Amino acid sequence: MRIALFAVLVALLIPACSVARNADQPRPSVAPPPAGAPTAIAPPQPTGLDGRSGAPGPQACTTIARDLTVRLGVPVTANPGAWNDGGLPALDLCTLLVEGRSVTIGVSALPRQPDSLGRLLNGAGHISPLSELGPEAQITESRIVFITADHAVRVTPAGGIDQGRADGVDRAKAVIIALAAKDAVPAVLRAARQTDPTCQLSNSTAEKFIGAAAQLRRDYRVHGALTCIWGTSDATVSIVEAFDQPSIPETERVPPPRSAPIGRPGYYLPEEGELVFRVGRRVVRVTALTSPPREVSLTALSDIVDPMKPLFLR
Repeated sequence: MRIALFAVLVALLIPACSVARNADQPRPSVAPPPAGAPTAIAPPQPTGLDGRSGAPGPQACTTIARDLTVRLGVPVTANPGAWNDGGLPALDLCTLLVEGRSVTIGVSALPRQPDSLGRLLNGAGHISPLSELGPEAQITESRIVFITADHAVRVTPAGGIDQGRADGVDRAKAVIIALAAKDAVPAVLRAARQTDPTCQLSNSTAEKFIGAAAQLRRDYRVHGALTCIWGTSDATVSIVEAFDQPSIPETERVPPPRSAPIGRPGYYLPEEGELVFRVGRRVVRVTALTSPPREVSLTALSDIVDPMKPLFLR
């Protein structure tokens, strides 16, 4: 009887000891889900910021519009405003209307880098040389890129080049527009630093993210809405405010973006390095991009905009 009882107790204790030993051992690590690195070339701009309501100042489009009317033999006008896309490279942009067709001209806000044209050609389709604009110039079905005055330039008709679309232009017109821009750009280049005192609130956290003193600043207001941009050749940070934007386009994506603990509502899009949130009339986008791409955490974006929250949340 004693032997049988002892055997029963041993049988009960062995599993318990095994569980205790397993509990003492470190648990197997579980790999966190992979975080997406931003792939966007430039952050999305708020509705209406397309040259019709951009910031005033010298720009290529207003400089060349009258001359192009004569050279092309068709009506050419320029929208008076200009803006910056906060991309890599960050481009100062303006818009021409060629017979009502929109053509955007972008000039790199910083001097060209060895890979500037390559970045501007990313996803552009078949690439061909364009000797009329220099040894590095390239043309695709969607754009022309070239170098002038040590800055990269991109000419982008809304409907492409030789694509047969109603809002496109033919190759000959596109080249003439690009040649006019090449002549005009050296005289309208903007200084690299254009600052607004309000943006200085986030200056230290923005520079902490980009890892250096900002070589590029593009701060301005359009109808009271604030834009702040900090940049180097390898990183940009932007805070863009928009008033009376009826919806947040990012919410229509499938699957929907991740919620963020700021705004009503707020969203975090890791693939674009973007935090977007609404507070009353305001929609605010905080975007950070790097080359090569690296993860941009929600914490990093929140830290950048945090010093300016009292302005947006008032």
